[in-house]
Amino acid sequence: MTEQVTLTPAAERVLEVVEKLFYDNGIHAVGVDMIAAEAGVTKKTLYDRFGSKDAIVRLYLQRRDARWREHVTAVVERPGRLGPKRRILLMFDALESWMAAENPRGCAFVNALAELPDPAHPAREAIDDEKRWVLDYFRTLVRDAGVRNPHKLAASLFLLYDGAIVSASYGVLPDAVSHARDAAAQLLDSAL
Repeated sequence: MTEQVTLTPAAERVLEVVEKLFYDNGIHAVGVDMIAAEAGVTKKTLYDRFGSKDAIVRLYLQRRDARWREHVTAVVERPGRLGPKRRILLMFDALESWMAAENPRGCAFVNALAELPDPAHPAREAIDDEKRWVLDYFRTLVRDAGVRNPHKLAASLFLLYDGAIVSASYGVLPDAVSHARDAAAQLLDSAL
């Protein structure tokens, strides 16, 4: 897992600006000059604090991942006696609410992967960590539900989940998450 860095309030503000710039415009379309201008700091300050644009990209993705995980777990782990199937399907509810509020351009991690194909890029670990966490969370939920072949079912749910994100971002199937949730329910019914 990527290491989490404690940031000053000023650095947090820079990353708030960076998150909007990178997500809205793409990583390669945003230069250090644009970041400095939008954040109201000098390029020297950016380099002194963050070291490089690659480090800023890595922190942007780590920060978004932390917010994403917090959102998902808040939805799935909310108080109440929910059955195991419902908890798994709540993953799709979490995705739907996140996408409505945060994701008009699709998954930030899929978008970043498209721009950063080099596996040695410093931000690739953050991309991999986010995807691995979603798969592992499905594995945990499926295992807790006591299904047969938990790894196979978790992989299928993960593919539905990630596929729904990408499909919804095309705009061709705006209710992709709803369809994925329905397909997940059918898979769960056959596995439970």
